[in-house]
Amino acid sequence: MTPGAYRFRPRWWGVLLAAGGCAAGIALGQWQSGRAETRRAVLASIEAAARAPAIDLPAGAYDPASLVRHRVAATGEFLPGYTVLLDYRMHRGRPGYHVVQPLRLAGRDEAVIVLRGWIAARANREDLPPIVTPKGVQRIEGLALERLPQYLDAGPQAGCPPGGAACVWQNLSREKFAAWSGISTAPVLIEQTSALADGLDRDWERAETGYLKNEMYALQWYSLAALSAVLFIVLSIRRRPPNDGPAVG
Repeated sequence: MTPGAYRFRPRWWGVLLAAGGCAAGIALGQWQSGRAETRRAVLASIEAAARAPAIDLPAGAYDPASLVRHRVAATGEFLPGYTVLLDYRMHRGRPGYHVVQPLRLAGRDEAVIVLRGWIAARANREDLPPIVTPKGVQRIEGLALERLPQYLDAGPQAGCPPGGAACVWQNLSREKFAAWSGISTAPVLIEQTSALADGLDRDWERAETGYLKNEMYALQWYSLAALSAVLFIVLSIRRRPPNDGPAVG
């Protein structure tokens, strides 16, 4: 191939497409990189909190934001008559439920909502798994949360009042639970991490660990930007027409 037989002659539409592809790839790559960095920072703070001493839930009024994503402890009795099973919660590829119960705080007229753990669903969805509730005063530790993740909500199970069997919900908020149960609840929820002899799995899968997926997406978008530039250069190099005069050089 003779270098002089080719020339760099980009078409106007090629310039526009390449510029658009590069700009979009870089912008979306930076966005995904930013999300990955945010998730890494949140995960680092959660891991640091998990290593710190547990903070006892204070009595009286307090700022819940000061406890969110910190390791906390609470002492009281679980109330099995107000059990809620959050449906369609996957764990290691298996369908199941997140078990939620209030813990009536010792010496107080309020309870804290506890996300106790995960339990597998049975083959027959109408046959709910038995939930073991430890009796007596318990001291639990876990991560303080402002709210639980919310999914597509079909509403509470019809005809499922508190005080009886476990109710199956799609989502749960502190306000919704308080209105349903009539129990005064603490301004934070606890994702339990301490062990109890109840058969529940508390190996929580955190959304923040998904930063690796964000980094992968960022690499894909940056690759798109690079590919746009390479294709622009390759497609802009064209053979010189025979009547275009003698090659220079």
